[in-house]
Amino acid sequence: MSRSGEGQRRCHERARGHMLADLATLGRHTVTARILTAGGGRRDWSADYRLYSRDRFDPEDVFGVVRGEFQRAVAHDAPLLAAIDDTILRKTGPRIPGVAYRRDPLGPPFHVNFVRGLRVLQISALVPQPQGSPFRAVPIDFVQAPTPRKPSPKAPEAEWEAYRAAAKETNLSRLARRRVQLLRDRLEDPRRLWVVADGRLANRKFLANLPANTAAIVRVRRDARLHHPPLSQPEGAGRRRIYGPPAPTPEQLRADDNVPWQTVRVHAAGKLRDFHVKTLSPLRWRATSEMPARLIVVAPLGYRLRKRSRVLYRQPAYLLCYDLEADLQAVLQGYVGRWDIEVNFRDEKTLLGAADPQVRNPSSVSHAPALTVAAYALLLTAAMAAGAGTPGLDAPQEPKWRRHRSPSRPSTRLLINQLRQELWGKAIRQNNFSDFPSTTNRDRKSEKSLPSLANAVFYASN
Repeated sequence: MSRSGEGQRRCHERARGHMLADLATLGRHTVTARILTAGGGRRDWSADYRLYSRDRFDPEDVFGVVRGEFQRAVAHDAPLLAAIDDTILRKTGPRIPGVAYRRDPLGPPFHVNFVRGLRVLQISALVPQPQGSPFRAVPIDFVQAPTPRKPSPKAPEAEWEAYRAAAKETNLSRLARRRVQLLRDRLEDPRRLWVVADGRLANRKFLANLPANTAAIVRVRRDARLHHPPLSQPEGAGRRRIYGPPAPTPEQLRADDNVPWQTVRVHAAGKLRDFHVKTLSPLRWRATSEMPARLIVVAPLGYRLRKRSRVLYRQPAYLLCYDLEADLQAVLQGYVGRWDIEVNFRDEKTLLGAADPQVRNPSSVSHAPALTVAAYALLLTAAMAAGAGTPGLDAPQEPKWRRHRSPSRPSTRLLINQLRQELWGKAIRQNNFSDFPSTTNRDRKSEKSLPSLANAVFYASN
């Protein structure tokens, strides 16, 4: 083996060790914690840090494996579904590359708060599940989305022009469109790709230039100006018509009693529910010009805060689907499944500490959280391949008094505990028992307390 090949093999082994250690780490998920969990506390750590700073770890190699499993899990006659969204990784250091003040998504709606953070863009594949919820989101693309630093008001005009060009290039909608184009090229699959997005990406920069064989499902404003296709074109010389007579806005369609409601059964919040929807197609929106769209209005859902309390209602939803031949139930189910990418963000930031690495190198700042997301994607993929959540998979031992409920799918916390038990179970040599102890100690001298190290380790994050 050549020296370059030997170096690649060492980097591969080191990256694999870091991903496994990141999943099993207790406490903060810093790079130092990864090294210590992997058993490298007594050796030189410079090669571990160079794994991030010298671009020796490529998350695309991991996401490529996950995409292959995703394509095999989807039926041949079904489209490929992917959700796209952005989030921030909170940071406190003002000089970390890419860190800027961002709007706090957890702030109250009546007061805008700002926090320092790194903006990232993620695409998660909606993988079909054999039971329980119809989809589970698995990350297949993760990239940092920074914004350029604004120059001083007294800076020369050339610097301001460079800033405007950089701001235009790093626009989130343009970046999202490029990542979808890259995903479409990497899939190498003739099946249609549905990209599900929230209202932030419902604009011309993202929707107007999507790749071929790709359709978007986005949420739009209630007062969006829509048009019917033109009824006719002018004869002879004249400008070709793009828009026909005005169509009702989404809110007007919802309030129109002449348009009947349709009932569509969709799996949401743990069980099948009936959604009442109205549709209108084909339509044209000025943000996407001649692209035909289908408007879907979802009636507000009723819910109760507690049993026998009065029924409250949520806000209605207005969707635009750019696949006119798509099944209405499949479109609505795909958009409801988009919420699972928010679950990905919660797990990545709270359980796996994607924002914990304290690094300053520009390459390390982007590669350290990418390794965490790649490890998380492999964990979910391996769990689905092993049949996690089905009878027969050994889960960590639970207390006897806990109710034995069969969840629709295993949580990320349960999968991490299962991985820790498989890695450390033999080393700790935990003792299992089959029932409550029935014997009593008749010795009047009290025994010394012996805490269970196995329970402390396996259930530390519970």
